[in-house]
Amino acid sequence: MEKRFWSRRELLHRAGGGIAGIAAAELLSGASLMAPRQPHFPAKAKAVISIFCYGGVSHIDTFDPKPYLVKHAGETIPGKSVVPSQGTPGGLMPSLWESKKHGRCGMDVSTLFPHVAKHVDKLALIRSMYSKSNDHAPALYQMNTGFIQAGYPSMGSWVTYGLGTENQNLPAFVVFSDPRGGPIGGAPNWGNGFMPAAFQGTQFRSTGDPIVDLKPPKDMDDSRQRRWLAFLQKLNEDHLAKNPQDSELSARIASYELAYKMQTEASEAVDLNKESPATRALYGLDEPRSEYFGRQALMARRLVERGVRYVQIFSGGGNFQESWDAHWDIRENHEMHCGETDKPIAGLLADLESRGLLDSTLVIWHGEFGRLPISQRMDGRDHNPYGFSIWLAGGGIKGGSILGSTDEFGLAAEENRKSVNDVHATILHCLGFDHTRLTYPYNGRMFRLTDVEGEVIKEILT
Repeated sequence: MEKRFWSRRELLHRAGGGIAGIAAAELLSGASLMAPRQPHFPAKAKAVISIFCYGGVSHIDTFDPKPYLVKHAGETIPGKSVVPSQGTPGGLMPSLWESKKHGRCGMDVSTLFPHVAKHVDKLALIRSMYSKSNDHAPALYQMNTGFIQAGYPSMGSWVTYGLGTENQNLPAFVVFSDPRGGPIGGAPNWGNGFMPAAFQGTQFRSTGDPIVDLKPPKDMDDSRQRRWLAFLQKLNEDHLAKNPQDSELSARIASYELAYKMQTEASEAVDLNKESPATRALYGLDEPRSEYFGRQALMARRLVERGVRYVQIFSGGGNFQESWDAHWDIRENHEMHCGETDKPIAGLLADLESRGLLDSTLVIWHGEFGRLPISQRMDGRDHNPYGFSIWLAGGGIKGGSILGSTDEFGLAAEENRKSVNDVHATILHCLGFDHTRLTYPYNGRMFRLTDVEGEVIKEILT
């Protein structure tokens, strides 16, 4: 007999779910959540590789040299009061490394990045970034999700929500963490927030087998596994029919099928033995210090080559010296992390270009903030959200661009200041989206990656 009455909870659940789903119905009706979708306008890029230097790279010691610091080492900043996040402030501290001009564009690059320096004519360098928080977790969340609080969809989730995936046999959004640990704040940095769980990042391991338990047990042949999955899916679908708004459950059902498909394609995608010795050497796999990051960068290329939309690689893990968080001994810290990443990043740019993939792949190099121009504990630098550098390359980006500047001390963005929202708007533009129109309904309002701010940075676009 047909049920004619609902409990109050059932009524609210059905009504609320229906109202929230109306705006997304056209996008999602009759198709898989991850089916390929067209952007708002023709795009230059169709995939993103984010290289996230967790902890905060010193812009002063990498891409934004400041001669003033050399002349006034040890002095205070005239007319400015700087309050460090962890105390023990010192005087102005010049960079410990020399910078030289490279490429046709004459971009200044520290000797910390000798390999990346050879590719500056592919890069668009923004020297005038600023963010909202002086603390790692909120700054990480802002750079990854657009908000300083946890619980919002990450950039990779927005990209896969907008574009779907070109390969149903691989995750659309893959994350590599540093073998020393993940970034502060953990999984919300690549989480789906209030979007369906299908849009969250899939974490691949940085050492050993990238995907845990990918291969079935030895006694599980294909036909037996297929029958087992079919039975499990039937049970899950019956339960889902009674709980249609449970995105976690629907995502779990899809994940079983994806895991089955991945047993063949994912194993091949992460098998670096298929690469030539020359390619492996290009990424630094033959050098102990760059081997782990080189593996991740090479797997990132193989994944976008196979239709994965968004790959995020975290350099730096844990706390302090294990990350880019150089509160003391910046020489040891940055020489270690730059040494680990310089050759793999340059190899990635060269490899993408040689394969004709750079024009369709947007590469982003960034951290959550920069470092202060004054010393801390004699030989370190504290957090600086007021001014820092990032660069972009590839799909839709004008190589050899140098935009904006910090003040003469390197303390704060001064000329042509750019926010995190501006960068997010620009990334979405390269992927074919108007950032004001890529929205998701939740809790009575339409959300977007850029919230209520953000302007496309047209100066760095082709």
